[in-house]
Amino acid sequence: MTDSSILRDQYANLVQQIIQDTLQGKIRAKEQVGETLKQQVAPGTGEIFERCLSDQLAVENRRKEIETDELGLAKVMRRLRALNTIDSEWKRIQEQHQASDAVNQQVQSLATAPDSELLSSLLATLDPSEVNGPQSRKQLRQLAKNLKAVQTSWPEVRQAELQDLAVGIERGLQTWARLEDCLVSWVYDQDQAIGFESTPGSKGPWQLWSKQVTSPFVQTLFKTLATGEAGTTVAQARGHELDLAGWAELAVLLVYLEQGLVAWFDQLVYDSRVGSRLSVSTFLMFAVLWSQLADGFARANLLPLSRRSQFVNGSFRASLQTLRTFAGRDYFPLYGGLFASFTGAALRDALTYLDEPLKQSEGNREKGRILNLLGFSARAQGQYERSHDLHQQSLSLATSVGDFACQIANLNHLSRLALSRQEYGSAIQSSQRALVLSRQYGDRPGEANALANLGYAEVLNARFLERSEPETLESAIAYLQQGLKITERLGDRQIQAICLSSLGLAQLALEDPQAALAYLEGGMQAAQFAGDLYLYSLNLANLGEAYYRLEQPEKAIRYASLGMYLLEQAGSRDWRQPAGLLTVLEGKLGMDQFQALLAQNQPQIQAVIGPEGYEHLSVLLAQYQE
Repeated sequence: MTDSSILRDQYANLVQQIIQDTLQGKIRAKEQVGETLKQQVAPGTGEIFERCLSDQLAVENRRKEIETDELGLAKVMRRLRALNTIDSEWKRIQEQHQASDAVNQQVQSLATAPDSELLSSLLATLDPSEVNGPQSRKQLRQLAKNLKAVQTSWPEVRQAELQDLAVGIERGLQTWARLEDCLVSWVYDQDQAIGFESTPGSKGPWQLWSKQVTSPFVQTLFKTLATGEAGTTVAQARGHELDLAGWAELAVLLVYLEQGLVAWFDQLVYDSRVGSRLSVSTFLMFAVLWSQLADGFARANLLPLSRRSQFVNGSFRASLQTLRTFAGRDYFPLYGGLFASFTGAALRDALTYLDEPLKQSEGNREKGRILNLLGFSARAQGQYERSHDLHQQSLSLATSVGDFACQIANLNHLSRLALSRQEYGSAIQSSQRALVLSRQYGDRPGEANALANLGYAEVLNARFLERSEPETLESAIAYLQQGLKITERLGDRQIQAICLSSLGLAQLALEDPQAALAYLEGGMQAAQFAGDLYLYSLNLANLGEAYYRLEQPEKAIRYASLGMYLLEQAGSRDWRQPAGLLTVLEGKLGMDQFQALLAQNQPQIQAVIGPEGYEHLSVLLAQYQE
């Protein structure tokens, strides 16, 4: 008889013995079964035991099907319950072994990591996309415990570093436990939905969270973010105060804050669109924050060079990790950029902050989607060459990995970019490719965008060629109307805003400002609902143009002023368009009448941008006119 045959018989008898002990009342808790299995099943023989258990379950299930006697059936059911207990306890033991193996692997990874990659290796244990990463608090505590008991065969310096990481992990979990109760309480105090604007006097989370932490660095960081400043300044000025334990505490806390917020927002069942918008904002906020910290640590001259390298690399890894997780979500905004979620001067340079972690990323589906996001944002800032390069890179990656939705999105963005550069033939070509692919693969959002871009490009091309006869433009308007109908069926307010805005601009191109008003107002409302600040601001600017053509200077001044200010705050060069319109109005009306009409609009303008924003209008106009 072979060894495997002996083991099969042994394990079959073990299963039968546990069943008998259960039926005789000798086993009072399922944990007793688990302890028996740990003692009796030899390491490396689990597959043999599982086959024996599976065979016994199959036998009893067949008996259940053919048993007709009531007492006999009751006996079979008791045996089945005993077998199911054995099965569940065996699976629990296997899960414990897997978790233990994962923690041991992480300890090994940390112990052998190059100095500059030590914190990047720690971040891998917190990565939701890592299958073997100890993501639960229980597993993370076990990691800290194992790090404290690390082998003495490692160099003393590395042993000390691992001890510091263990302390930081434990402190991070303790801090997170204090913050968990007030994780989302700030949301209910918000006048606006997002909550990450970080402007003075806002009711975002940072100030509230700062009162719950004890780490001086984390407390200063949160208070700084609450005032609208970037995390860069704190990392640069006080980075030298952090040791490995302090950085590990910060990492654990920020990762749990991000994951906790996203999990809560994702479950907003009363309006999933609101929840997804908040999740988008959260992912982007933490990705940018980590990149700001990396930038600040790189400039922290008082921070020792070796420690600086660790902090910078670890922070970039955290930023990239956040973006990669975000790119895997269904609601990743293929047609919205960073400005769909952020306001305030502190986040204007988000593109710069996110450059470095992307350079460190390998080519894959997630990177292609992130490049698409950055390409859209670069176009909004007027960085057309950079936007073109980013979308071309994204298109190449999306094509290579078969990400058709991202491929179509890039073609649509390239079409929109060509329109911004008045390259109408190229815009038509890109949108036609997007339309064909979207219909081929059933991508309805992509189709709606392609129709909007194609229709708008044909309107502008006809105007450029001086062929604005109604019959020439009928097909273009039809494309736009088709796109709008699709968005209404989809319920996607982001793409609806694009279609409505395109129709409004088409009507302006057709010299019909009255018809443009309804579309532009609808586009403004849809963009506001979608949380797309850039498109919302652009609609305001175009409403100013429509009212100017309707010879209603008071409303033209109001909307153009709002559009100018908000576009400039978002870092977009498009603020110069409404600034030019206001300059023309000032010339036609005269300085006195222009200022009088601006003053009449002051209450409505201040209701949107506040007194400081109103005062800044004159600065922007002067800057434009110079």
